[in-house]
Amino acid sequence: MDGARPTGPRIPTVIADDVHIVYRVNGGGSAGKGSATAALSRILRRDKGESRGVRKVHAVRGVSFTAYRGEAIGLIGTNGSGKSTLLRAIAGLLPTERGKVYTDGQPSLLGVNAALMGDLTGERNVILGGLAMGMSREEIKERYQDIVDFSGINEKGDFITLPMRTYSSGMGARLRFAIAAAKNHDVLMIDEALATGDRKFQIRSEERIRELRKEAGTVFLVSHSNKSIRDTCDRVLWLEKGELLMDGPTDEVLRAYEKETGR
Repeated sequence: MDGARPTGPRIPTVIADDVHIVYRVNGGGSAGKGSATAALSRILRRDKGESRGVRKVHAVRGVSFTAYRGEAIGLIGTNGSGKSTLLRAIAGLLPTERGKVYTDGQPSLLGVNAALMGDLTGERNVILGGLAMGMSREEIKERYQDIVDFSGINEKGDFITLPMRTYSSGMGARLRFAIAAAKNHDVLMIDEALATGDRKFQIRSEERIRELRKEAGTVFLVSHSNKSIRDTCDRVLWLEKGELLMDGPTDEVLRAYEKETGR
């Protein structure tokens, strides 16, 4: 993988300190049924902090790491391992049950900061997405054509002037990535965006990730493509069942992951 880290002192951008994230899922059962005695028992249990029919899912379990400026960090693991949940916590979208997440600057989770709307045209969504990321209208105007060209959605027609609800899921994902990539980020988190589009788009995306690193940003990439991880990341976090199994150089971690999972 090309693109070396910036020289000089290592500056932390994200610190995860013993992070635990728990989802609470309401279970089944019919409300209002049963005897008064049973209802009283339920109230007493609730007052003791026990919620009947609420199931806890411990999605992230005691994860700790420090990310630095100029790093591109891959997150790998089987489905349900907690990768996307961890990114949402770093972005401030999920509270931690225990532990803390500290960030330097504003983390951007791809697809969240670019608040795209299906009934509006791609053109209008480029403007809205840029504004949502803190870009000025002048900056958006300057970068507009580059965003459209990067996304590639106009290669087979004038789709940028059509409502986004007419786009395929891949087209929408490519436009979101193009909008997010138009700005330099302190911390940019990308969840499977490189799985969309053809190889030409993936190559453009990987090149842009390397540029973001050189500009002293930090990039997190969730991907099921080991090739994308190898091509873009110098470090990998391996999560399974919410626990951090391994944190180290890309080749070292991927070799262990591939040996264990056969992927």
